[in-house]
Amino acid sequence: MFVNDNHFIEWMERLSGKLNEIGKDLKSLVHASNVFDKEDKPLDNQDLCLMLHISPRTLQRYRSEGLLPFSKRGQKIYYKTSDVRKFVYKNGDHWDRKAFEDATKAGGEE
Repeated sequence: MFVNDNHFIEWMERLSGKLNEIGKDLKSLVHASNVFDKEDKPLDNQDLCLMLHISPRTLQRYRSEGLLPFSKRGQKIYYKTSDVRKFVYKNGDHWDRKAFEDATKAGGEE
């Protein structure tokens, strides 16, 4: 298969742009600890589903109903630990608060 120079250069420029975009996202994640307080570590959907033992759909419902504050970076959704803590304590009948605290401490030690 033959690829002409113009097509190759165009493809490489697109690839380079995507790699730069990924690099910026990685850089922001590496420095996330500098942005958030120690007690306000960002949690993603997977973190929360595992901590609260809920499905992604349930988490989506909490967001849609405005019960759980979140922020979006690209296609990824993040929650501040302090906001999740308030949510858990407000709705404490459903979740074991100690289990949540243990999970957030275990996650911070990694």
